[in-house]
Amino acid sequence: MKKKLQVFVSSTFTDLQTERQAAVQAILKAGHIPAGMELFTASDKSQWEIIKRWIDESDVYMLILGGRYGSVDKDTGISYTEMEYDYAVEKRKPLFSVVIKEDALEAKVKNFGSSVIEQDNPKALKKFREKVLSTMSAFFVDDRDIKLAIHESLGELGHQTDLVGWVSASEIVDVSALHAEISRLRSELDSATSSKGNSITSRRTTTKSDELDDIIELLSATTIEIPDAIEALSGTERSLAELVSHFYSQLVNGVPHGVTNPTSRFLIQDVFPKLIIHGLAETQKPTANTTRRSVLTERGLRVLAQLERNRIMGSGKNSN
Repeated sequence: MKKKLQVFVSSTFTDLQTERQAAVQAILKAGHIPAGMELFTASDKSQWEIIKRWIDESDVYMLILGGRYGSVDKDTGISYTEMEYDYAVEKRKPLFSVVIKEDALEAKVKNFGSSVIEQDNPKALKKFREKVLSTMSAFFVDDRDIKLAIHESLGELGHQTDLVGWVSASEIVDVSALHAEISRLRSELDSATSSKGNSITSRRTTTKSDELDDIIELLSATTIEIPDAIEALSGTERSLAELVSHFYSQLVNGVPHGVTNPTSRFLIQDVFPKLIIHGLAETQKPTANTTRRSVLTERGLRVLAQLERNRIMGSGKNSN
C-alpha cells in the first residue's frame, strides 16, 4: 500500500517564502502531505504546544535554513526555528535539511537587501548552522536544489515500514471476517469453560477444526531459516506456523512486491511461496490504483484464526 507521508516544513518566514513554496510543491508532486508555519504564527509562545503537536503527528521533519536565525523565545534565547529542530531530534523524527550556500546567500543579499541576513544573532545562527550540517543535510543554491533534495530524501524514507503515514481507504484489506471468526472462537471457548465437559462445537465444526489442525501440523513441521536482516528473529529457524502468527498484520493486509525492506523481502521470497503451495495465500494482479502484492486467501485467514484459537485454548489450559 502506498503511504502518503506528512512532512513538517520548518524555516524562517519572511526571507524564505519562495523556497518554502518550492518545497511544498515538491512534496505535493511526490504524493505526500506538507505541513508547516502557514498554519500558525511561529513566533507566538502560545502556539508552541500546537507546533509540537503538529511535529508529533508528522512522519518527517524538513528544515530550510537560510541567512536568518528567526524570532527568538525570550525565556530560552533560542529561535523558534531551532526549537522546532531540537524537538524533532528529541522525538527521533526522520529528518533532513537543506542549507543555503554562502555564495547563494550573497547573491540573495544583492537582490533583496540586508533583510535576508541575520543582524541580531549571527553567532547563534552560526552555531545552529553547524549543528544542522552535522546531520542529514544538503546545500541549496536555488529552488531546483530544494526540489531535488526532497525527491531523494522522501524516496528513501518512503520505504521505511515504521512510518505511519496516510493510506487510502480503498487500499486497506477488509479483515472484519477474520475478526468475526476470532470473536466466534473466543465465544465458543467461554461456552466450553462454563459447561465443563460439554462439546464446544458441533460435529461439523469439529471436522472443520480437525482439517485446519492438519494444515497447522504441516506448517509446524516446515521450518525456515531466518535471515540476519530480520533482527527480532535472526540466526534461528522458525516453523511456518510460528511465522504466520508472528507476521500476522503483514500477511492479513498484504505485502507489496518490489519493496526493499528486509522483512517484506523475506515474506515475499521465503514465506508466501510455501503458503501459496497449500492454498493459504495468493498473489494479486495489479490494477490501475494498486501494485502487485501477496496476501492470505480465505483459507489462509481460517488457518490464522485456528492458530489464534489454539493459542487461546493453550493459555486456558496452562492457567488451570
